[in-house]
Amino acid sequence: MKRKLKMFMDNNNVKKTKRCSQSERSEPHRSQSEVCETDSGFSSGRSSPVSGRSSPLSAAPPLQSQVQSQVQSQVQSQVQSQVQSQVQSQVQSQSCVVSLDCEMVGTGPKGRVSEVARCSLVDYHGNVLFDRYVRPIGQVTDYRSQWSGIRKHHLTQATPFSQAREQVVALLQGKVLVGHSVQFDLKSLDLVHPGHMIRDTSCTRLLTRLAGFPRELRPSLKALTNQLLHRQIQVSRSGHCPVEDAVAALDLYKLVEGEWEREVELSLSDERDPAPPSYASSQHYMNDQYWPAHL
Repeated sequence: MKRKLKMFMDNNNVKKTKRCSQSERSEPHRSQSEVCETDSGFSSGRSSPVSGRSSPLSAAPPLQSQVQSQVQSQVQSQVQSQVQSQVQSQVQSQSCVVSLDCEMVGTGPKGRVSEVARCSLVDYHGNVLFDRYVRPIGQVTDYRSQWSGIRKHHLTQATPFSQAREQVVALLQGKVLVGHSVQFDLKSLDLVHPGHMIRDTSCTRLLTRLAGFPRELRPSLKALTNQLLHRQIQVSRSGHCPVEDAVAALDLYKLVEGEWEREVELSLSDERDPAPPSYASSQHYMNDQYWPAHL
């Protein structure tokens, strides 16, 4: 009986020993996996890393955002360059525009010959470039003071015609000339200006149409200025002021400047690139009557 009891006790001890060894062997595996999870920064679930370290791929900016930023910078630089070129071309075009007006007196018998007695030139912004009383070549017989504003004392110290003409020629060199019936001013100065560089506000349909005047009418500078600029000119009893008239013509030109210049550019391009000749009109020369008889 004692021997059986001892054997039973020994078997229980052996089982307990095996259980303890198995549990001890499983303990290190769990602790090692836990340590690995802690050190790696990732957990078994989908939660964010415990250690705060992130993947190197998430730190780099996406390729699409880089491309977008490059495209935006290129577009901005192109827009800036276009704006700068437009501003430069506009400044250059403005510096090439002047406006001219002259006041005449009568010379010769009964003052029938018109000669310049005062000449004024202004730039695109209305700044006076030239404003001189000019001594006519002929003897003045009619000062036309009611319109010209010229009196005898104005011409006593006036600039000689030849000298004034030279100065005006230098100022008009390479410039777009604006004026109202400017051909009379050029004639009084004995000047010829290229036709494609003249902007005569008296004969453009753009201003006539804008003012609502009949197409065949050639309105005066005073009428156009009053209708389109709502400004009164040539109202002084002492006569007209050529500076005032030159500025008025310039302001009228500015109202239709863009369309006017496009029309001029189009006409010049048509002249530079004429239409090719039509050979259909010369086909009849292929008939036998135009060929020599011996052929």
